Amino acid sequence: MKIAAMAAGAVGAYFGARMAAAGHEVFFIARGANLEAIRKHGLKIESVHGDLHLPKPNVTDDPKSVGPVDIVLFAVKLWDTEKAAELARPLVGPDTRVITLQNGVDSVERVAPILGADKVVGGVAYIATVISSPGVISHTSQFAMLRFARADGRADAKLQAFADAGKAAKIDIAISENIERERWQKFIFLSAMAGATAGTRQPIGKILADPDTRGLFRKLMEETFAVGKAKGVTLNPNYIDERMIFAETKAEPGMKASMAHDLERGNRMELDWLTGKVVALGRELKVPTPVNEAVYTLLKLHRMGKS
Repeated sequence: MKIAAMAAGAVGAYFGARMAAAGHEVFFIARGANLEAIRKHGLKIESVHGDLHLPKPNVTDDPKSVGPVDIVLFAVKLWDTEKAAELARPLVGPDTRVITLQNGVDSVERVAPILGADKVVGGVAYIATVISSPGVISHTSQFAMLRFARADGRADAKLQAFADAGKAAKIDIAISENIERERWQKFIFLSAMAGATAGTRQPIGKILADPDTRGLFRKLMEETFAVGKAKGVTLNPNYIDERMIFAETKAEPGMKASMAHDLERGNRMELDWLTGKVVALGRELKVPTPVNEAVYTLLKLHRMGKS
């Protein structure tokens, strides 16, 4: 298949590299120091599932030079969503599928008006990755999963072909039975992980080990769960209990959300689309979110990074 990773960040580069190593034609859209490093030294994946080095990947900052592809893995920072969607137009042909793999819960709604509602598909990536240095992706979690589907659940031959190709590449990949629920349940966990690890400046292991910060993490999820229910999303009633068990038994104790890494590096944060989105939706739906509001307030002055 012909695939574009828009962009070659921690998520897009990881899954794009796995597909490229399996023989697919993958184009990595990158910019700045990351682009130059990949051009000079190739793309490196340092992973608990095995390291990978693509010495001469297809990398560019110009989607026009790539043209239409079968699949776009749309995985840019949330503040870049609309701009990146406009730049991605040349990648989208009559039978292209754009799979959103961003952290927030409203990517499809933001991208579809630009690239076409029939072409944009909701997706979620479950993985802990970070750009450890330009051109180098560090993958630290035992899990690395992709789930996606059309909102109405109808069959899609192009998506099925991509899922089959991903499985052949030994990726944990599948078409979701209910992508709206999947997107929201990831959002509940991810926004809480982001708020807790950035707010405390500590990894999840230390947060869970202390009763007060453990309660903070759980309460962040509970508030977001209540917002999702008020919005009409059908959620697994046992989801929060299951996520607490997952965090204790599956997540690496040293894991932090990408927002916490951005805070540590003085980079811009996705705060307004994660914790801030919970607060905004809570106000809109008349659902109290006091813990999320407190975390948002504490982090707000850092959200644009170091000036």
